[in-house]
Amino acid sequence: MNGQLNGKKIAILVADGFEQVEMTEPRQALLDAGASVILISPSAKVKGWQETEWGDEFKADLKLGSADAEDFDGLLLPGGVMNPDKLRRDKDALAFVKAFFSAGKPVAAICHGPWTLIDAGVVRGRKMTSYESIQTDLKNAGAQWVDEAVVTDNGLVTSRKPSDIPSFNKKMIEEFAEGIHPRQMATEREAYKAMQ
Repeated sequence: MNGQLNGKKIAILVADGFEQVEMTEPRQALLDAGASVILISPSAKVKGWQETEWGDEFKADLKLGSADAEDFDGLLLPGGVMNPDKLRRDKDALAFVKAFFSAGKPVAAICHGPWTLIDAGVVRGRKMTSYESIQTDLKNAGAQWVDEAVVTDNGLVTSRKPSDIPSFNKKMIEEFAEGIHPRQMATEREAYKAMQ
């Protein structure tokens, strides 16, 4: 995987309570592939979650209010229950996420991470997976939910849980290396029209 993402700049968007392993392992895989990785959060410091208790504290490289999707080649959304539940209620987070889809840039989301995508209005018509407890939310938002370790749909990569991380990382790096996905933009426009 070394060098596949040389010159690529990847955003990781998190709020307090992100599942720590779903950020740290994909981040390391991105770094190993040559990417520049920027941790973005609504606050200056953010705390991870490790299964049943609080994890480590991380300093954000960039505050969400100062982040511009135009500056990045891809977006990673880790899961955890608290993290996406906070992000999906943050207008800046939703605008940031939506901008990646509007530009056709690849996005990878794992576990509960797709919750944020629902509120950004970008899942309609997409084949996706997630942690099983939010499958109904995705179906109600118009996604085609499947129970698979990793699902790729025109630049959107999704996985179910931490045990899927090896498959998730591989597909995420492939999609990020491919760059702009014109079909991602088309799907986003179709979803927008359906909501009108």
